[in-house]
Amino acid sequence: MRTPRHVARDAAPVVCLAFQHRGRGEFAQLGHEQLVRDGDLMLVDMTAPYGFGCTTGGGSRALLVPLDQLGLPVDVVRRATPRLRASPLHNLVRAHLQRIADDAAELSTDPGAAALGAATVELVRALVVSAAGDPRHGPAVREDTLVTRVRAHVARHLSDPDLTPAAVARAHGVSVRQLYKAYAGAGASLEQEVITQRLEAARNRLSSPAGRQRSIAAVARACGFADASHFARRFRGAYGMSPREWQRRADGR
Repeated sequence: MRTPRHVARDAAPVVCLAFQHRGRGEFAQLGHEQLVRDGDLMLVDMTAPYGFGCTTGGGSRALLVPLDQLGLPVDVVRRATPRLRASPLHNLVRAHLQRIADDAAELSTDPGAAALGAATVELVRALVVSAAGDPRHGPAVREDTLVTRVRAHVARHLSDPDLTPAAVARAHGVSVRQLYKAYAGAGASLEQEVITQRLEAARNRLSSPAGRQRSIAAVARACGFADASHFARRFRGAYGMSPREWQRRADGR
């Protein structure tokens, strides 16, 4: 239960996105009442009173996002609250939050934790705009989340040797110039993004039981490198040893 007194006491407006991971709950806010089942998402405007209760043994996990970081008016959040399940992004965001919650201890100390946090806020923003059905904020969200979406696209297509800037831009309905501009705004490089992800994928493959039995050229091809020599040079530059040395070390030799 959150009362008007609680709201008045808080210093900054916050939005809460929670998911029910055990049992069932009942949520009510601003005339909206929701039965929250296992796996459902629940969007809470923390600037207004609400009520929530769950069955014995029930439980939920929550992500708190300051409203100024979300970058959306509170009325958009309120319109989205009863319509989260109608958004095609519902299951995607739910799976993302669940994975973060499950691996919180490991992820919080990872060098990429800050970038992961920023990407998570972008996904929440996209979900809220999608559920609210507000076309005014759609273009801004698409622009803000472009780099995040491209990174996920790159990860899914690492083995494609034709993963060029033109192909990536075409897949996301933008021009190559817009794509480069978005990456420049994020202080990153698309080409470096592709190389880094491919090298990390190759390193993981070489360390795996199956990868330790494969040739270096086969691992290189599987990760999108057409030229094994080029792959070997890039790998040594990134990790200080050749792919073969990494493979042998992983095999205990």
